[in-house]
Amino acid sequence: MKKNKLVIGSRGSELALWQAKFVKKELERKNKNLSVEIKIINTKGDKILDVALSKIGDKGLFTKELENELLKGSIDIAVHSLKDLQTELPKGLKLATVTKRHPVEDVLIARKKGMTLKDLPEGAVVATGSLRRRSQLLHFRPDIKIEELRGNVPTRIKKFLESKWDAIILARAGVERLKMNKNISSIIKVDEILPAVGQGALGIEIRLDNKLADKVLKSIHHDATYKAVLAERALLKALEGGCQVPIGAYAQVKPAGLFLDAVVGSIDGSVTFRKKIRGSKNNPEKIGQKLAKDLLKAGASDVLNEIYKSTRAN
Repeated sequence: MKKNKLVIGSRGSELALWQAKFVKKELERKNKNLSVEIKIINTKGDKILDVALSKIGDKGLFTKELENELLKGSIDIAVHSLKDLQTELPKGLKLATVTKRHPVEDVLIARKKGMTLKDLPEGAVVATGSLRRRSQLLHFRPDIKIEELRGNVPTRIKKFLESKWDAIILARAGVERLKMNKNISSIIKVDEILPAVGQGALGIEIRLDNKLADKVLKSIHHDATYKAVLAERALLKALEGGCQVPIGAYAQVKPAGLFLDAVVGSIDGSVTFRKKIRGSKNNPEKIGQKLAKDLLKAGASDVLNEIYKSTRAN
């Protein structure tokens, strides 16, 4: 019997390849008559490594080239870190599957095991390429100095080890997936820094007309994660956010409903709006839109308008 074949498109970084190989393995394990290939595609975000993400403009920074290959039909599936996937997808494509989420927190990589954000010395230098982390960190510790950091996970850790910085902050999922746990000093509580929308989950994008891909991907779909990230992505869309905006969000599906916690802050961390909401897990997008409205009403709209104005000016 002839095997069905699918081609996964992936970025070439170690983490992206880990993700693509994970999806390949799971699909082949759960669909015995399937053979999966991986094709590496470089994205704009992989090529421009010396400019802050917030200055490049982030519409499809790590996804556009993969999406072009999907639309051309040279790949069947694009595997993304869901936090990289924009909320507005190109015509003809859809988010078909979301995998079970890895723990969502950020981690502190510092000079000493067990060191936390509170333990960092007065005026410590911390490197991150994320405005979301910068804003929340400066709100929590206004004395800290921030340095810009780009590159994939191993590159960032190497830069830190060769630097004089006190610490860097990375996503727990990436560090643990690459088995670089020994570098983690402490896990940052979501009370201190909320993760990026979709952090820890993989989003799998396909063409709307690809029935085979749609069918086999159902075998690795995780509904609770899907509902949670739908709420987060609806919030982000309503706030018109992306890499250029300090927005954090974390939704959880529990027996009592869907709980969503979100923050919008100024880049310098001086102004922060944080709110929570609970609603029906059957209507996740409505919950995200409602919390976005609440944040805007509370004053987040002024902060966002200020940020959009300054990024347009640049």
